[in-house]
Amino acid sequence: MSTPISSEYREALALKERHITAEQLETFEGYAREIFSALGMDGESESTVDTPKRFIKALVEATEGYDGDDNLIKIFEAECHVPASCPLSQIIQGPIPFHSLCEHHVLPFYGNVYVGYIAKSHIIGLSKLTRLVNLFSRRFGVQERIGVQIADLLEESIHPDGIAVYIEAHHMCMEMRGVREREPLTRTSVWRGSYAHDSSLRAEFLTQCAVHEHERR
Repeated sequence: MSTPISSEYREALALKERHITAEQLETFEGYAREIFSALGMDGESESTVDTPKRFIKALVEATEGYDGDDNLIKIFEAECHVPASCPLSQIIQGPIPFHSLCEHHVLPFYGNVYVGYIAKSHIIGLSKLTRLVNLFSRRFGVQERIGVQIADLLEESIHPDGIAVYIEAHHMCMEMRGVREREPLTRTSVWRGSYAHDSSLRAEFLTQCAVHEHERR
C-alpha cells in the first residue's frame, strides 16, 4: 500500500521539463566549436570535427536529473508493526557511485553516496535510493546541496524517524585548476531526526559505511 505523495514531492521529481530543439543543439554546437577553436583545438581534424556535437550531447546526458524521474515513486508499508522497535532498525545503502558537474566551473566531481534512514510507517524500494541520488547528482550543483536535497526528498516521501546522508567526492575543479591539489577527498554529511540527536546512531551508520576504514587507508 502506498502513502499519498504531496504536490511538493511530485514537483521535486520533475523540477524542469527540458525541450531542446534540433535547431538549438546546432546553435550550441556552433558556440562550442568557436570556443574550442579559440582555446587551440584544431576542429577540422578527423578526430575533432564532431567533438562539439559530442560535447553538447554529453552535457545533456550529464544533467538529465533535471528531467525528473517518474519511476522514483515506489513506497511500501514498513515491515515493523511495533512502533517501539522500529527506531532500532537502520536501512543503509551504499556506496552509491555518482557523477555531477560543479556549477562554479562546470567541471566534474564524483564519488560515493551513503544513505541511511530509520523507517516509521513506510519504506522506499532499495533501487529508488540510487534513483534518488541520480536525480540530484546529474545536474549542475554543489556537493553540500546534493546531500540536503536527498534528505529533503526522502523526508517528504516516507517521513522516517531519522535520515543520514554521507557523501565523499573528488572535485576536478581542485585537481585540474586553482590549487591543483592531488586527489583531495571532500566529505559532507546530513543528519535528520534520530541521527541528529543520537551520536551512537551516527557512529553505527558511519561504521556500517566503513567510513573510518576508508579514512585510515
